[in-house]
Amino acid sequence: MDQNSETASQSTASFGFRTVPETERQGLVNKVFASVADRYDLMNDLMSGGLHRLWKRELITMLNAPRSATPFKLLDVAGGTGDISIRYAKDSGPNATAVICDISPEMLDVGRRRIADAGLENRITCVEGNAEELPFENASLDAYTIAFGIRNVTHIDKALAEAYRVLKPGGRFLCLEFSECRVPLLDRAYDFHSFEVIPRLGQLAAGDSESYRYLVESIRRFPKQEAFADMIRNAGFSRVAYRNLTGGIAAIHGGWKI
Repeated sequence: MDQNSETASQSTASFGFRTVPETERQGLVNKVFASVADRYDLMNDLMSGGLHRLWKRELITMLNAPRSATPFKLLDVAGGTGDISIRYAKDSGPNATAVICDISPEMLDVGRRRIADAGLENRITCVEGNAEELPFENASLDAYTIAFGIRNVTHIDKALAEAYRVLKPGGRFLCLEFSECRVPLLDRAYDFHSFEVIPRLGQLAAGDSESYRYLVESIRRFPKQEAFADMIRNAGFSRVAYRNLTGGIAAIHGGWKI
């Protein structure tokens, strides 16, 4: 084995608070989402106390897709259950379309059912794919969103580089993700809810405490607001900014491809 191969074989990554071989991390994440796909809304309700619905509405408001007949194409990454894309389609004009790209076939199955139920099959399509190697052409999309998904990517820098690659000049990047709570006392209550309450609720509601424990731990391992903003800038985006939601429990990060 040459030195490069040996180094690659020894590379590790975080999976919640555990350290695992880098080559195994994506498979472990996939198992989590295969487990929670049919209960994804329940998962987010437990994680956020129901606030994720308001946060997603804020994301769509910030996206500000045209409500006229102007064509507009959104790429929604890790959006398998269709939550963001369906909200976007209902809030935009008739020629605003979306492509959902998700690595989890189980999540996409849920999304396809919801899209059909909403009568939006002509405006939203689903593609199985990895955020680190998007199956789309350079400069082909008007906007890129990812909600509660980027912390599950093994190489966040690669995902951000891919986001930049597929956006058209003038295209917008928006990321909604759990972040660092910055309100005294609320942060302590949030920690207690996260580590003590959520896994127990996951066990009671879904018979699955471990998946929920990973999701909580993955939030704590994710870069804090300023560090993540720097990563977005390093990917090439301009006018990078973030907006804290509910005291920083979540944040929307945005940038433009200029």
